[in-house]
Amino acid sequence: MALTKETSYDYEIRGVGKDIQQRKKTIIFEDGVKLTDSYSRQVYVIGTSLDGVDDEATVKSLSSSLWTPAVKEAHTSHSLGL
Repeated sequence: MALTKETSYDYEIRGVGKDIQQRKKTIIFEDGVKLTDSYSRQVYVIGTSLDGVDDEATVKSLSSSLWTPAVKEAHTSHSLGL
């Protein structure tokens, strides 16, 4: 009996501040047959430290392309109700 674990990620971008929603899917297999799967979600917003997060390279790449100065300004204005 051999148990293996497979992890994958997918992403959604939401809101004025281009929040990055990361969904992690974990599947457990026994001898190649799926036993179970589970999901968890993390949300990263402008100003969040991205050091050490799961799938760090992808999250940092998304943040650098999405969190432009214009988006940061819109996020700040929206957060302050301006």
